[in-house]
Amino acid sequence: MSASRERPRMKVLPMGERALLVELADGSAAEALHAELLRRRATGELTVREVVPAARTVLLNGLDAPARLAARLPSWEIPPLPPRAEDVLELPVRYDGPDLADVAALWGVPVREVPRIHAAAEFRVAFCGFAPGFGYLTGLGGLPDVPRRATPRTTVPAGSVGLAGPYTGVYPRPSPGGWQLIGTTEAVLWDHARVPAALLTPGVRVRFVPEAR
Repeated sequence: MSASRERPRMKVLPMGERALLVELADGSAAEALHAELLRRRATGELTVREVVPAARTVLLNGLDAPARLAARLPSWEIPPLPPRAEDVLELPVRYDGPDLADVAALWGVPVREVPRIHAAAEFRVAFCGFAPGFGYLTGLGGLPDVPRRATPRTTVPAGSVGLAGPYTGVYPRPSPGGWQLIGTTEAVLWDHARVPAALLTPGVRVRFVPEAR
């Protein structure tokens, strides 16, 4: 086995007659498997209608022979995440969130350092969920995970940039939420008239660009 590839620990579970749910050790392994499944579907090596990533799982729906694939999957060699051909998507953000001080205290830095640290990172959309257009972005490695608020807010404005656990997310529309809010953006995360409607889709690379307050 080459040094650049590994066989991730996985558990393959049947989901109905034509689907499989693959459970993996962590989010990085799920992202790598998701990318490899898409590659194999694009080359015709795999026939599947939907490939849906989540935090530590990947759902394959619309398989012709799920039992056969379930037997083969654990022996696959999964390469590291490939670089994206597209440019990094830049999202302008005002670091004016009400939870900046709490995040700074958790990280052990001055408040002014939170925007600098966050804007210096390159993120990747690991998976989507919660609401149409909401992406879970990874990329803040080496920092303590940010806990959700003990009491969620009843309404979080659209465009709010928040942190929860290891993820950064942007609220695509007003909704309740318990993420720690550090900023706001005017970017439109979900637009029915756009193709695709979601600005953030799995695999997209993202940078947050600070705007003047």
